[in-house]
Amino acid sequence: MHDYCLNMVCPPTVEEKLLDVLLDSDGAEVFTTVHVHSHGIAIGQLSAQEQVMGRSQATHIRVLMTQEAMTSLLERIRSDFAGTGIRYWASPVAFEGEIK
Repeated sequence: MHDYCLNMVCPPTVEEKLLDVLLDSDGAEVFTTVHVHSHGIAIGQLSAQEQVMGRSQATHIRVLMTQEAMTSLLERIRSDFAGTGIRYWASPVAFEGEIK
């Protein structure tokens, strides 16, 4: 069973590279992506159009992971994606399953 659901919100400029890292990571077998609008980003990081709209394009990624795998992945992301603005948080997984 997985311990956590790791949530990440990343800008489109790093989406493909981050997905490549997840596809290559042990412990990230199950994850989803959704294109979203992100709010609360510093104005200097938004394009002129995004500033007018008050939101930016982003991708929300959810990954089911063990604590050990999540710790390892976050270390790699902090190293490989420093300064990119990826936001993350983790929530405990109460239960999980697959309907067959």
